[in-house]
Amino acid sequence: MLYPKMSSGRMVFDLNGIWDFKLLEHAGEKRDEAGLHLTGLRPMPVPSSYNDIYPGKKFADHVGEMVYQRTIHVTEQMKRERLVLRFGSVAHTAEVYLNGEVLGKHKGGFLPFSFEISEKAIIGDNLLTVFVNNIVDYSTLPCGRMEQEEYPGLAPKTINLPNFDFYNYTGIMRPVWLYTTPKTYIEDIEVAGKMDGTLIWKVTVEGAQKEESRLHIRVLDSNGNCVYESEGDSGATKLDGIKLWSTEEPNLYELEVRLEAAGGIGDEYKETFGFREIAIENCRILLNGKPVYLKGFGKHEEGAIHGRGTDLSLMTKDLGLLKWINANSFRTAHYPNSEEMMQLCDKLGILVIDEAPAVGLNTGFTATGLLGGNPQGTWATLTTAKHHRDVMEELVRRDKNHPCVIAWSVANEPASQEEGAKEYFEPLVNLTKEQDIQHRPVTIVTYEGSTPETCKVAELCDFLMLNRYRGWYNTEGNLEGAKAKLKAELEGFHKRCPEKPIMLGEYGADTIMGLHDINARLFTEEYQTAFMKAYGEVFDSLPYITGEHVWVFADFATAENIKRVDGNKKGIFTRDRRPKQAAYFLQERWEKM
Repeated sequence: MLYPKMSSGRMVFDLNGIWDFKLLEHAGEKRDEAGLHLTGLRPMPVPSSYNDIYPGKKFADHVGEMVYQRTIHVTEQMKRERLVLRFGSVAHTAEVYLNGEVLGKHKGGFLPFSFEISEKAIIGDNLLTVFVNNIVDYSTLPCGRMEQEEYPGLAPKTINLPNFDFYNYTGIMRPVWLYTTPKTYIEDIEVAGKMDGTLIWKVTVEGAQKEESRLHIRVLDSNGNCVYESEGDSGATKLDGIKLWSTEEPNLYELEVRLEAAGGIGDEYKETFGFREIAIENCRILLNGKPVYLKGFGKHEEGAIHGRGTDLSLMTKDLGLLKWINANSFRTAHYPNSEEMMQLCDKLGILVIDEAPAVGLNTGFTATGLLGGNPQGTWATLTTAKHHRDVMEELVRRDKNHPCVIAWSVANEPASQEEGAKEYFEPLVNLTKEQDIQHRPVTIVTYEGSTPETCKVAELCDFLMLNRYRGWYNTEGNLEGAKAKLKAELEGFHKRCPEKPIMLGEYGADTIMGLHDINARLFTEEYQTAFMKAYGEVFDSLPYITGEHVWVFADFATAENIKRVDGNKKGIFTRDRRPKQAAYFLQERWEKM
């Protein structure tokens, strides 16, 4: 799906700002009033998570539906073109109406969707109404469950328990646009550049005159100079003298596509890409033919007040901190990050493992994301398979051209030790590779319950990515014992899959900034630093370890529970991005590597 951009054939209108908003008490209500300005609404910024904008626990933790409204003005000139309404993401399901007429629905809270409104929009003001549902259950990604709480003398209360350890921020969380294209238009562009200069492209055209249209393509360097041109909707060639995209020199190019339809020049679009290649060889991930050791974090896209809403200032600061600490990569835990983040990573040379919002696929998890639920047989209970397939297709379609994306993660910490896991994930892994013309590596991030002896999905993965908390959730405070357990487990996976690179996707310890102890007790900054050092010693002793992603980049909000004091405190940075002591240890360690 192409990101909205202005061009000679396109106009883009920003619909972000203050919308009208209201929480709804019952599912399905107000649909018959979707064409009217609803009463009792209050201002709500878009994009943002709604939860922390107004005070009140009942407001923040609302379970169910909410409604957003605003007017959009359409001119006569806009009506002459193809008119598209596009949402960057709405969590977790959206039902969209224009002037009281339903445009459609979308399920999944972290990927874009759009509706063509050329026929439904009227010249002048149009009323846009969006109903949002924030419930997570055994059919959604991420997963959760609904329960009824009953207390003597009180009415029953419905609660929504997430199967994941981060706050269920929801709402219209990413930008909204209205844009125009010609009637015959460029629907999609696939482009890939390899390290030897090979260029492959494919352009999809839609519209009444697509059969009579002609496509002209040019490759532009960073200064706008044309280094290649051709015609046709697809092709392959080899260019000389190209500059590779890498972490040190993230050289970018643009594929300029110009569509000639009846009457002359029609649509035009420029898609950014890079010449670079990802491969796996000798237990190493290779970037442009050379081993690259992944240094970085699992990383939430989250902050105070706006929640998970798109914040360009915060994401730019985060990547500046990644550079400062000498990291070169992160995983978009546990959902696709915004398109704007992917664009920044392209520019800055940050390597990204792009993860689907498939977290909580384990009926043994509790609402804190920790073990202790009531397992019912995960793969016989969940009904996520079709939705998961749709999400993987949408994710690859959105991010396929980004040079920063070096791998896909299909899920985080599923019940991969249970019977049925291989049958669930094998079609998803195959689909992801089929959809990606670059055939990037694919992995499934596993947890401690999925051991070298019990894991059912290791052979499906191109590289193994393990989340381990020896020294925290078990062997707590005993780092020598934690090192021994960790090393034995890594050796066990290497023995089972000797050809596959292995990396840690998560390891960390909750740390309260400013808490110190000369004996490096749990929760102190000294213990977090000692924890990082101990794990590093294990990694350095094993030649097949290809990377280390600390959990987590910054402290973040979670569901309210006694295991979390104002959220998860495993961040190397605080929630307001102040470095803890361990940040300086990692900065020095990663600089030397």
